[in-house]
Amino acid sequence: MALRRAPIVVAVATAALLLTGAALAPGLSAPAVAVHAGPAAEAPAGTGAESDGPDAAPAAVTPVEANGQLSVCGVRLCNEHGKQIQLRGMSTHGTQWYAQCVDGASLDTLAYDWNADVVRISTYVQEDGYETDPARFTALVNQYIDMLSERGLYAIVDWHMLDPGDPNFNLERAKTFFTAVAERNNGRNNIIYEVANEPNGVSWQTIKSYHEQIVPVVRAKDPDAVILLGTRAWSSLGVSDGASESEVVNNPVDASNVMYTFHFYAASQGQEYLDALSRAADRIPMFITEFGTQDYAGEGANDFAMAQRYLDLAASKKISWVNWNYSDDHRSGAVFTEGTCGSGSYGTDRLKEAGTWIRDQIRTPDDF
Repeated sequence: MALRRAPIVVAVATAALLLTGAALAPGLSAPAVAVHAGPAAEAPAGTGAESDGPDAAPAAVTPVEANGQLSVCGVRLCNEHGKQIQLRGMSTHGTQWYAQCVDGASLDTLAYDWNADVVRISTYVQEDGYETDPARFTALVNQYIDMLSERGLYAIVDWHMLDPGDPNFNLERAKTFFTAVAERNNGRNNIIYEVANEPNGVSWQTIKSYHEQIVPVVRAKDPDAVILLGTRAWSSLGVSDGASESEVVNNPVDASNVMYTFHFYAASQGQEYLDALSRAADRIPMFITEFGTQDYAGEGANDFAMAQRYLDLAASKKISWVNWNYSDDHRSGAVFTEGTCGSGSYGTDRLKEAGTWIRDQIRTPDDF
């Protein structure tokens, strides 16, 4: 979720959204020859498969079949053969609001038309999310994991903590959630765990302490999975709080097979953020688990030029990425026009401007 990109000014906007009950704005290889973990066999462009039944276009070689169990090798993400890869995909919106956007037809579209590799399942903790019904939201995550696994896609299990910004506030809930999900899915090789979406308002040392308590919880049930660790100031490596990537680079989490997350919104976060990401990616494993082409609230005009600079950097350094978000929310950051979800049709005629752009980015082969 992306609501607190600009320090200070967002508190009022957030409060207004909560008071009105509105959904908060967003704030995510190598088959044969490609470094990008796709592509799968394509459905005709501009169509969304109507169901997840036998008529859905099967993948020739799915991302998971091609790459297997992922791991961190040096500062890069590698497949089971030790080859550096880059995953590309989409993040759901909060499943308490937009579960209708994750169905057989929409996932067929992602897998067989968009050629995505990965989907981030965003389970909000507060804001009418997990804390209101832990069993329901845990079951929903497991259902989505099953659906993604059937299509040969990787699944990021996103613990979408945001407000309060101290991840330790939800530590016990996180332990319960990740124990249940990891225990149930520990036989799979396509699960990635993101244990803290956007920590904010607390020090890196506080965030680091949380990570060092929750990573062993996941490891106890799933020892091989890659784990993604949120960074300070809404996963900006501290930049949104006037810091830099050096606080993480010089004081990393004491754990192996982990990567650090970075979020950006191109119309709000320019060269300073891009430079921090570039420097960090040479020193520590980075994964962009959320970005948009709009402002920090996922709204307004698209800055495709700045977003392209980020994605060019990501391609050159094999930084995987996930775009926010795969829904029909009214904001410009949602890829579909309002009323699309649940209709059974997710073709190109239902895409907003940002949706068309990001679909092209996911489908385009690597140039690096």
